[in-house]
Amino acid sequence: MSRKKLVRFKENEENPNVIQDGKPIFESIKGNWNEFQFKNSNPVVVELACGRGEFTVGLGRVFKDQNFIGVDIKGSRIWKGSSTATAEGIHNVAFLRTQIELLDRFFAEGEISELWITFPDPFPRDGDEKRRLTSPRFLEMYKPLLKKGGTVHFKTDNTGLFDYSLALFQEREDINLLGFTHDFYESEWKNDHLGIQTRYEKMFSEKGEKIKYLKFQFKD
Repeated sequence: MSRKKLVRFKENEENPNVIQDGKPIFESIKGNWNEFQFKNSNPVVVELACGRGEFTVGLGRVFKDQNFIGVDIKGSRIWKGSSTATAEGIHNVAFLRTQIELLDRFFAEGEISELWITFPDPFPRDGDEKRRLTSPRFLEMYKPLLKKGGTVHFKTDNTGLFDYSLALFQEREDINLLGFTHDFYESEWKNDHLGIQTRYEKMFSEKGEKIKYLKFQFKD
């Protein structure tokens, strides 16, 4: 392991906005994010596969009356968002280092008000369908964690993953699809995200890739 990574991992251990294995709060945070981490009662918004945390931190800068949590397993990536939030004094942002398939170990029923799935690994092989973050396996996990009326947002550059997800959502009787587009920056929602982009979104957009987006809610 490089010295740079060791330094970053050490800083993650010391930074209170990183929740990870080895910290006492890691085992008790489920159902207690507002009380233990944020010290307020604001809505909790979660970004999955947050990477370097650009989107999580960007939302935290703008929406001071909400709490934002980026989830990723890569500690060196989380470090970037964590250190940025710390340097800027953004106290409504935190990061959870864990596998996303373990999400229900860290959030209680109805604890999440809004969920973002941003540029996840597409896992294009048919045999890897269950690993896609929009697959039925993950949808069944998200459903009880979201508050009633909570919105799920999904953005990707990958046409195959988007079309797979869109078809799946349209078939499910428990999903209310609120809207979708194959070209986000030419859509009615282009200004909703206030220009906040992930590193991957910027990279794909500069290459001419069209960004796909949809949002939905689970029915009661």
